[in-house]
Amino acid sequence: MKKLNGYAVLIGIIGLVLMGCAETSQIVGEVVSQQAYGSEYEKEYKKALARGMSEAEAQEYARKAAELKAGQKRQLFEGAGDVFTSAGEIDYNSELAIGESLALEGFKRYGLPVKDAVLQKYVNLVGNSVARNSLRSDIPYRFVVVESPLYNAFACPGGIIFLSSQLIKSMNDESELAGVLAHEVAHVTHKHALQSIKRARFFEGVGKITTASMKGEKAQQYQQMVDSLQTTLFDKGLDKSMEYQADITGLDIAYRTGYNPAGLIRVLTMLERVKSQSHQAGSWYTTHPPLSERLARCQAHVRNYPDADGLATVTNRFADYKRRLR
Repeated sequence: MKKLNGYAVLIGIIGLVLMGCAETSQIVGEVVSQQAYGSEYEKEYKKALARGMSEAEAQEYARKAAELKAGQKRQLFEGAGDVFTSAGEIDYNSELAIGESLALEGFKRYGLPVKDAVLQKYVNLVGNSVARNSLRSDIPYRFVVVESPLYNAFACPGGIIFLSSQLIKSMNDESELAGVLAHEVAHVTHKHALQSIKRARFFEGVGKITTASMKGEKAQQYQQMVDSLQTTLFDKGLDKSMEYQADITGLDIAYRTGYNPAGLIRVLTMLERVKSQSHQAGSWYTTHPPLSERLARCQAHVRNYPDADGLATVTNRFADYKRRLR
């Protein structure tokens, strides 16, 4: 598959999430084909506002879209010197670029977004509501529902989060959706995926990497790193301690947002119930720890929320959107 500029990938994903009506290659192709920066900025800015973005989000979205359509290039990674900061962290632009590469693999493996802009916007509204109550609310999050018969959800570095249509079809209320999205936001918050690649050979001796310098051995090492992370996320799953941490953090996030945190527990219970009839490969069952252990830990933790039963579940609104899935 032809490699794409980082911004092109991101704008393509944003387009898929907010419009939900075209294939990845078509959207990305449209993004990179236009030329006039000024007129494109104004057009994209108005579109973004119409889709419900804040003024700041709309300005950022329009700027990126206009730069792409004017044929401008940007660096694959940006940083003030090294990719790693003094604290040993990967900077956000580098994290996002890695996430974009994984997101494209996610589309190839799990299917394209559900072609329903209304449903996609709803899931993004719920997802961003919980993300605002996470400990990493200062980055943008994009949520996309993909057409897939598997029960699964996963988070790419940088805040790009996938959710299968089958998983949503099996839910009963909005607190369950919020619980799963909060779990995935927690993975991004804790940078779980990145922890598995920090020692990759790609980062050895790295200073400032641009698209122009992504050649030869470094390009090969980058692809090897992405392939390794793809295997971890899509086949083997993250370390079980990371999943347990994401469960507990996700419960806290859902609770702070005002949802009954038991929503996640109900989803885990459902997954346990349907396990024997479900396709296993590439699903929640092969990429997450045993459900019995996760349920026990979550059930113990929700005792910390004495008022949980009085929090929102939102059954009717969720049912209206769920019916849009065929």
